[in-house]
Amino acid sequence: MRYFVFLPFSFLIGCTPQQVEPADIFFNNLSEHCGNSYAGKVISSDPQDADWAKETLVMHVRDCSDSEIKIPLHVGENRSRTWIVSKTDGFLTLKHDHRHEDGKPDAVTMYGGTTSDPGTDSEQSFPVDQFSKDMFMREGLDVSVTNIWALNLDGNKSFTYALKRNNRDFRAKFDLTNPVDTPPPAWGQD
Repeated sequence: MRYFVFLPFSFLIGCTPQQVEPADIFFNNLSEHCGNSYAGKVISSDPQDADWAKETLVMHVRDCSDSEIKIPLHVGENRSRTWIVSKTDGFLTLKHDHRHEDGKPDAVTMYGGTTSDPGTDSEQSFPVDQFSKDMFMREGLDVSVTNIWALNLDGNKSFTYALKRNNRDFRAKFDLTNPVDTPPPAWGQD
């Protein structure tokens, strides 16, 4: 005699593997670089990027948790910038923490945006959020209210940071194949 066990359909659905969102994959892949620093350079050709193009760029994937990654960006001797990538409910947020040498926040800080679509395992885009638009308008930076930032991971080969808006296409690319010496902490992160 044979016995059959019938399982409710809802039980089977509960046992299926959960789909991992592209944002989570991107975040996890970026987290793998925690503790490492990488040299980069400006790869865009806008004339307004000339000052940065002369400098050595170093990103330091410094502080990582399950929900946030802090990446100080050094432009020559200037240690005023930190990118903050955080994740919530399948979406990522990119913020720019700008500090003065004494560690105090700049008047233009914590601007950025949150992904509005799933993106891909290798690229995430961040349209400017309302908080940032309001700050840009208050500080006379009206041109920035259409900003879209993007982060790209080309496997373990390179990391690219981009900023696009009308008449602006800034890109900086970092070599992930060759870690460099860790720079001093960003201003305000001692």
